[in-house]
Order: sequence, then C-alpha cells, then structure tokens
Amino acid sequence: MAPGMSLDDRQLLRYSRHILLDEIGIEGQERICAGRVLILGAGGLGSPAALYLASAGVGRITLVDDDTVDLTNLQRQIAHTEARIGQRKVDSAREAMRQINPSIEVDVIARRADAALLDDLVSAADVALDCSDNFATRQALNRACVARGVPLVSGAAIRFAGQVSVFDTRRDAQGERGPCYACLFPPDAPVEEVQCATMGVLAPLVGLVGSLQAVEALKILSQTGKTLRGKLLLIDALDTDFQTINLPRNPHCPVCGDLHPHG
Repeated sequence: MAPGMSLDDRQLLRYSRHILLDEIGIEGQERICAGRVLILGAGGLGSPAALYLASAGVGRITLVDDDTVDLTNLQRQIAHTEARIGQRKVDSAREAMRQINPSIEVDVIARRADAALLDDLVSAADVALDCSDNFATRQALNRACVARGVPLVSGAAIRFAGQVSVFDTRRDAQGERGPCYACLFPPDAPVEEVQCATMGVLAPLVGLVGSLQAVEALKILSQTGKTLRGKLLLIDALDTDFQTINLPRNPHCPVCGDLHPHG
C-alpha cells in the first residue's frame, strides 16, 4: 500500500480489530499498511515477528537470513515446518507469511548481511528488527540504523532469559536522543558468544520476545503509545519475572556519541 492511499473494503474488514482501537484507528492502520520493515534473522525471534507483522498488514517486509531449515529449528522457529526442511529460511518464512496475508510484499535476501548491504536495506526501511544471534551483526545493524536515523527494535533470548529494547537516536519532541545498541554493549567490549545450539532455549520464550518486537515495531509505524526507547525489558521465564530498567545514552559512544559524525 503506497503512502497516502486509503484502505479498501476488504482491508477495512481484515484489520477491523486494529481500527477499533482508538490509539490506532484507520490512520494508524494506513501507516502500518504503508510501512516498510527490515527483519534481520528468520529463526526463533524472526519467525513470530515476521508472522505477526505480516498478519498486521505491514506493506513491505524485507527478510534477511543465510541459513536453511533444520530439524533442530522446529522446536521454536514457528515459521518453518518439517515439509520445508532443507529450504532457505527466508523462502520458508515468506511462504508462511504469504499464507497468512497474500496482499503484502515480502522481499527475501538469503545471504549474510555485511555493512554495505545493511546500509542499503536500512535506508529503505521505516524500522529494523534485530532478530539475529551474533554480536558483530548486531553492531553492524546498529551502526546502519544510527547513520540512517531508523529506529532499531532489538531482541535476544537464551535458556530462560530474554530481553527487548528499542534503540532510536532520532530527536524527540524535547530535542533529546535515545541511546543506541552500542551505548549498552560497546563494540570493543569482550563478548562471549552464547547460542541456542550449545546453551538451549525455552521454545515459547523466543515467541514472547519476537512478539514483543512486533508490538514495538507496530507502535513505531502507527505512531502510537510509548516504546521501549531508553529502556531494557528483562524477561525471566523460569521465575515469570519481568523487569524494565532505564538505559542512559552514552555521550561518548563511538557510534552515536556527541563527537561522532552520526551523532
């Protein structure tokens, strides 16, 4: 759906439960349908995020992942099925998304995203979702989002622990800018990579985190509510505990700091 176009009768019916929400309404749903979302990763987090954003009517979704569907994925990666084992994850996820909502556009890129590709993709997006699982990729996506002024919805999950945040360095109504991912995790800090393949992860936890990423993205697109900008939501699924902590912006951050050209 192009910006400025009105919803047709079928869309009004399809998205009526959104339209009934005063905070979204017709105008908010039109923004969602005109929205462009980049999702980096089509696994545990990317699966629920992509399916919910497709069902919500996001007009164009770009999905990036270089992996193929494996039997071990199916415990938690709900966009994929046993029938699609061996397929590229982006193709499998696109099929699932189009089955839910054939009216949306889904672009797929089956390659590992480098800095140049991410810069191109972010420049064409209204919001980016980090559903990846390695530190270098997260940092590269964050740099592209800061450079292009695009909000980044970040999620992570391992074992029974999850976290969600929105990194948005655009100036708000008060002229303040929020922190970026590198304010929380400096690029040069030593990081021990932890992955589901060795540590394990509770299946519904990735669904919870990915769904919350979709919630934040839809609020950004529809321009409603308060996002997790400047906050980090911590989820302890083992004890069913949720905590939100404030994230300060680092004025000396090497990515978004005051002396950096992107800042």
